[in-house]
Formats: sequence, C-alpha cells, structure tokens
Amino acid sequence: MLELLLTTYVFCYHFQLNDPLIQLVEDYKWINFFDFDWRLGIDGLSIGPILLTGFITTLATLAAWPVTRDSRLFHFLMLAMYSGQIGSFSSRDLLLFFIMWELELIPVYLLLSMWGGKKRLYSATKFILYTAGGSIFLLLGVLGIGLYGSNEPTFNFETSANQSYPVALEIIFYIGLEIAFAVKSPIIPLHTWLPDTHGEAHYSTCMLLAGILLKMGAYGLVRINMELLPHAHSIFSPWLVVVGTMQIIYAASTSSGQRN
Repeated sequence: MLELLLTTYVFCYHFQLNDPLIQLVEDYKWINFFDFDWRLGIDGLSIGPILLTGFITTLATLAAWPVTRDSRLFHFLMLAMYSGQIGSFSSRDLLLFFIMWELELIPVYLLLSMWGGKKRLYSATKFILYTAGGSIFLLLGVLGIGLYGSNEPTFNFETSANQSYPVALEIIFYIGLEIAFAVKSPIIPLHTWLPDTHGEAHYSTCMLLAGILLKMGAYGLVRINMELLPHAHSIFSPWLVVVGTMQIIYAASTSSGQRN
C-alpha cells in the first residue's frame, strides 16, 4: 500500500503530462567491470503500466490475506515480483530490461509451485520452460542491438533508437524479440502455458498474471520493437493485426466448450 501511495504521489506531483521526454531519470554506472548501466526513467507509455502494477499488486496482496502457510515468504515473493515488473516498465537500458524481465520469473515460478493447485508443479515447470525459452530470444536480440556497429556495447534506449540497421538484420532482431514477447503476451501458438498456469495458480497470483504479467509482452513489443526497429515493424504490423484477429475468433469459438 505504501508503494502504491508513493507511485500515485509521484504521478500527481512530479510527473509532467505535457512533457514527452523521459522523466525522473536515474542513471549511473552499475557494474564497471562489465560496463553495465543502471538507467531508469518513465514517460507517458510507462507510467500507466506502473500505476496499474501498484494498484493490482495491492489488491492481490489484500485478497490473499490471511495466508495460512509461509506467509512471510509468500509476501516476499509478491513484492519481488512487483520489483521485477516495475523495473521492466521503467528500464531505459536494454540489458537492465532483460535482467528485470528475468528477475520477475523466479517469484512467479515459486508462487505457482508452492501455493498452486494439484498440478502446480506441472504448470510451474511448463511456465518456466516457455518463458525461459522465450527469454533466450530476448537476450540474443538485446545483445544484437547493443553490440551492432560499435566497438563498445551501447544498450541505452536513446542511443539504440537512433541506430540504423540493414533491413534483413533488423527483421532478424524483430522476429527474435517478437517470439519472446509473444510467449509472454501470449500469442497463438505460444499460448498453451497460460490455461494450465491460470488453472493451478493461487487466485492472488492469477490476478498478477492476468493483470500485469501479460501486459509486459505488449509493453515490450511497443517499447522495443516499435521504437527501436521501426522499419521491420512497418513490415510485420499488418500480420500482427491478422494474428490478433485470429486469436480473438479462436478464443471466442473455444469458449463454447468450456464447462468450468
């Protein structure tokens, strides 16, 4: 609740709605040996998901109370998941974005495997295999963008946005990143982990999965694919419309067979 109040206070009193630039920037060297930067900031695209994350996490935590078994560990994992999600939405560095993306997976796996239903281990394992497999493509895409055309790695969002790539290479980057975000969204045919996970998850975990986790895939698609790879996105965006339409029709047609 304190996190939600703090986030709301920042939005109301420190965030300028008419300023299109990155605000509340935090930028310094993180790990000098690897030249990693800790670079955070928010803009109009990220402030909405951050507020949503605080609101839904607060509701999910209250809905879970009282947790009868290992309550301290449960709430620690909820807050760790919260940290990874806020970090993903506010990262201004590609490598930091990947680290936060991965950090968020560990608490979700433990919440599923420890407080889930009868098939919780199966659903948790399926979830981690799908998402970790997608993360491999995310890492390759991040490294490709950061290492291309420079003697020194440049993972800064602003620097990468001004970088130009050969069309074929940009398409390869786009496809790799799209696979990672499609798993998280999830988009057909990479969606099969979702029914098992939602069916077995604790209802508070299910709130976080549906309310926040799935939005991370869409956020990554807009933040990275659209902003950093605009030429490839102009090629693939009509196909995304087709896939989205197919997904809506497919989901609606399968609902008639649902008995739960």
